[in-house]
Amino acid sequence: MPTSTTLYVVVCAAGPAGHVDRLIRPAQALGWQVQAIATPAAVDFFDVGAIEELTGRPVRSQHRGPNTPRSPKADAVVVAPASFNTINKLAAGIADNYALDVLNETIGLGVPVTILPFVNAAYAGRGPFRRSVAALEEEGVGVLMGKGGFVPHPAGQGSDAFDRFPWEAALEDVEERIKDSGNGTA
Repeated sequence: MPTSTTLYVVVCAAGPAGHVDRLIRPAQALGWQVQAIATPAAVDFFDVGAIEELTGRPVRSQHRGPNTPRSPKADAVVVAPASFNTINKLAAGIADNYALDVLNETIGLGVPVTILPFVNAAYAGRGPFRRSVAALEEEGVGVLMGKGGFVPHPAGQGSDAFDRFPWEAALEDVEERIKDSGNGTA
C-alpha cells in the first residue's frame, strides 16, 4: 500500500479512455484513493457515472464552484491516455482547461507525474511533439513512449492499439517516481 494515498488520473480524449478502469482498479488494489479528472473533450470518451461509482468521487472536468468541496491533494498523477494536444499544451505551460491547470500546478509543486501517450506515428514523429516530450522529461515528468511504454500506431489504426495500451506501465512508473522522490511506498 502506498504511503502516498491520492492518485489523480487525468483522462484525455483518446481511444483507450473508455477503459480507464484498467488503471483505476489496480491503483485501488494497491491502496490508492483515485480522483479522476477529464479534459473537456474526454467526458464523451468514457462512462463518467461508472467511474464516479468506481472511485466514490465526482469526475472533475471544470474548476469547482465557490461552494463545491475541494478534491484531496494529489500525491501522484498519471495522465492516461494522454493526447497529442494535451502533451503539447502542457509542455508549453498552457492551462486553458481544468485538467491542464491541475497538471501545470502539480508539476510545479514537484508531485510525481507520469504521462502515458496515445498518439499515432505521424503525431509522434512531429518536431513539436518530440520537443514537448523532451521538455516534460527535463522537468522530471515521466513520458512513457516506446519500449516499456506506448508504441505509436500507424495513422488510422488506433482502434487496433486499444487492447495493448500499457495501463500497468503508468502505475508502475509513478510508483517508482514516488520512491525516487523520497516519499517512497511501503
